[in-house]
Amino acid sequence: MKLNLPVLLLNGTVLMPNDEIKLEFNDELSKNIIDESEYFHDKKIFIVTKLSLEEDISIMDLPSIGTIAKITRKLKLPNGNIRINIKGVERGYVIEYLNPSPNMIESFVSSFPTEEIKGEIKDGLIRKLYSELEEYIEKVPYVSNGILSLISGIDDLGKITDIMASNLSMDNFKKFSYLMEPNSIKRAEMLLEYIDKEEQLFNIEEKIDTKVKKEIDKDQKDFYLKSKIELLKRELGEISPKEEEVEKLKLKINNLNVNDTIKEKLLYELNRYYEMSNISPELSVVRNYIETMISLPWGIYTEDIEDLSLIKEYLDKTHYGLDEIKDRIIEYLAIKKHSSMLKSPILCLVGPPGVGKTTLAYSIAKSMNRNFVKISVGGVDDEAIIKGHIRTYLGATCGKIIDGIKRAKSSNPVFLIDEIDKMSSNYKGDPNSALLEVLDPNQNKYFKDNYIEEEFDLSKVIFITTANDINDIPLTLRDRLEIINIKYYTEYEKVEIVKKYLIPSICKNHGISNIKISDENIINIIRHYTKESGLRQLERMISKIVRKIVMDSLLSSKRVSKTVSNIKKYLGEYIYDTNNTINDIGVVNGLAYSTYGGDVIQVETTYYDGEGNITITGDLGNTMLESAKVALSYIKANYKEFNIDKKIFKSDIHINVPNSKIKKDGPSAGVTITTSIISSLSNFKISNEVAMTGEITLRGNVLKVGGIKEKIMGAYINNIKIVFIPFSNMNDLNKIPNDIKDKMTFVPVKNYKEIYNYLKKHNDI
Repeated sequence: MKLNLPVLLLNGTVLMPNDEIKLEFNDELSKNIIDESEYFHDKKIFIVTKLSLEEDISIMDLPSIGTIAKITRKLKLPNGNIRINIKGVERGYVIEYLNPSPNMIESFVSSFPTEEIKGEIKDGLIRKLYSELEEYIEKVPYVSNGILSLISGIDDLGKITDIMASNLSMDNFKKFSYLMEPNSIKRAEMLLEYIDKEEQLFNIEEKIDTKVKKEIDKDQKDFYLKSKIELLKRELGEISPKEEEVEKLKLKINNLNVNDTIKEKLLYELNRYYEMSNISPELSVVRNYIETMISLPWGIYTEDIEDLSLIKEYLDKTHYGLDEIKDRIIEYLAIKKHSSMLKSPILCLVGPPGVGKTTLAYSIAKSMNRNFVKISVGGVDDEAIIKGHIRTYLGATCGKIIDGIKRAKSSNPVFLIDEIDKMSSNYKGDPNSALLEVLDPNQNKYFKDNYIEEEFDLSKVIFITTANDINDIPLTLRDRLEIINIKYYTEYEKVEIVKKYLIPSICKNHGISNIKISDENIINIIRHYTKESGLRQLERMISKIVRKIVMDSLLSSKRVSKTVSNIKKYLGEYIYDTNNTINDIGVVNGLAYSTYGGDVIQVETTYYDGEGNITITGDLGNTMLESAKVALSYIKANYKEFNIDKKIFKSDIHINVPNSKIKKDGPSAGVTITTSIISSLSNFKISNEVAMTGEITLRGNVLKVGGIKEKIMGAYINNIKIVFIPFSNMNDLNKIPNDIKDKMTFVPVKNYKEIYNYLKKHNDI
C-alpha cells in the first residue's frame, strides 16, 4: 500500500506502531498539518522523529523510516492550542519527501511487506520474550506488570515487540533504533538484550541502596533537629505567616472525614505549598486546590425530618395544588424509613416558565430540612463545566456539580439542575453524557470531578431537574428521569394563588397591609392582562397595582382605599380580549398547544378563479401541510355529501393560518382545516364559539391527538362553548376540573361526518 501523507516532525518523541500518545501544539504550522490530515487524508499522518537539536533540518537528513499514524481525537483548548491523540498504525518506508510549500513537508510512503516467520521460531521467541519480561517485572519493582496484560493473547511477534518497546522505560535513542528496525526477529533479540542489561543494572543499584540505607539515620536526625528548631521558633514568636497558615490547613486536613489516601495526598500538596517560593506562579494553584478539598462537605449530612405530616403541611402551605409531586416526595420519605438501600429519586419538573418549578424544589428542601442549591445548565456546551477542568490547566476550577455541593455545605442537599433541555454538544465534549454520570444512581456514588481528582459520593443527593420541553431532553438522559408535568394552572387555581400567596407576599415586600381584589377582578386580570400558563406576568400585574396604591397614598392627603374595584385604573386598557375570533364564512377555530399552554388558532379558507391549485400559508410545518392535502382529498371524494358543486374544484383554493410569526405544526388541525374548506366552498358560517381538534384520514376517520387538557384550558379562556374531540381522547376529560367541564359541551367523534351532521343539526350549516 502506497500513501501520500503530510509529515509531522516530533522533537525527541518516538511513536511506535500500536502505541498512542497525546500531543499539544500552539504553532500555526503544526495546526495546518493537523487540519490537512483531517480534511484530506482521512486523519492519517506520517510521524517522523527528529533527535537532532538543530532547529532547521533538510529533508535529505530525515530518516527513511517513520510511523504511519491516525489522529483519534482532536480538541481545541481555551488558550487556542490544539491537543490531539494520535495512534501508531504501522511502520512506513519513505519513497520520497516533498516540499509542497515553505516549511510544509509531505511524504510518499509505502508499508513494509508482511513478514514470513516460521511457526517454531515465532512461538519460541514469543515464549522467551514473555518469560524474560515476567522475570524482569518480578525482580524490578518500578516496572508495571500492565505490559503483560497488553501482550497477553497476541500471536503477532511484530506487534508484541512494538508494544514492549513502547512501554519499557528506555531512552528515545534506543526506541528510535527499534523503530528503524523493520525485522521483528531482530527487534525481539534487541529487546532480550535490553532486558538482560537492565536486570544487571538493577542488581548493581540494589547493592548501592544497601549502602545508602546506612545514611538514613542521619536524615532522621536532621528531621528531628528541624522539628526542634521549628518548635523553638514558635516559642520565640518567629513563625512566619506562611508557617501559621500551613499549620491551620494541616489541622483542617487532619479533621476531615476522609480516607487516609486523600489525607496523605492533601498533606503532600500542603508540603509542596510550604516549600514553594512565594513568587512561584504555581503557589496559588496548589493553595486553591487545598482550599477546595477542605471546603467540601466530606461525610457531612443533614438529618431529614421524620414526621411526614409536617412535610406535607409545609408543602401545602407554600404551594397550591401540585399534588402529584407532593405525593412523590412523601412516598420517597416513607419508604426511606424502612430501607437504607433506597436510592434518591431523580425528578424532572417539566413545564412552561413561571409555573413554580424552582420554588417548588426549594420548598421540598425546606420541608425535608435539607440544604438547597441550584445551578443552571442552559447554554452549557462544554463537559468541563459539569465535571471540572484538569488541574494542570491555567485557571482550572471544579465543575458546577462539585461547586454546588461545596455551596450546599452538606453531602445530601436537594440539588436543582435548571434548564437541562437547553444544553448542547460540540468539539469540547458532550455535557449531556457528563450530566448522565451525575444523575445515574449506578454511577454517582463514585463521581469523580476532573479538578479534585477524587471520588465524591452523590448517591444521597436528591436531584431535581427542570425543563420547558421534554422533547428537547436527550433520550439517554430522559430515560433516567422521573418526569412530572407541571403544565399550567387553571383560572380557579390562579385565583386561589393570588389571594393566598401573591397578594400577601407582594404587599409584605412593599411594606403595606394586604389589598383586596375581588375574585371577578382577579379573573379579569388573568384573562385580559396575562396570556401564560405560569404566574410571572400575573405577579407583575399585582405588583403594578400595589405600587400604584403605595404611590397614591404618598401623593394624596386623603386616605387611599386598598380595595381594588376599577382594574383599568391601575393596569390600563385590556391587553388581550377573550375570543376575539371573527365569525365569517371559511373561518373555523382550531385548538393548539405548546410548552406555554393551550390556545385557539383560526384556520381560514377562500377560493377564486384559477386552475385547481392549492396555496397554504401561515409558516406551517410539513405535518400540517400534509393534513391540508389530506383534508382537500377527503372533501373531493365526498363532495356530494357536503353539498359542494363539483365545478368549484377547478378554482384555486387558499388556506391560511394567521399569525405567521409563530411556526405551527402537527396533525391535530386536520378536522379544523376540513371544516374551514367545507365552510368556504359551501358558503356557510361556523360559530366562533365552536372549536375542534383531531387528525383526519382519507376515509374521514378522526384520530387521537395530544395535549387535550391544555387545549381545553385554552378554549375555556377564549370563551369556547362547544369542543369537538376524537372519541379516543375521552379519557383525557377526566383531567379537566368539573367546574370547567360544566360550562362547556364536549362532542366526541370517530368520523368527520359526525362533526358535519352535528353542525348541520344545530343550524351551523
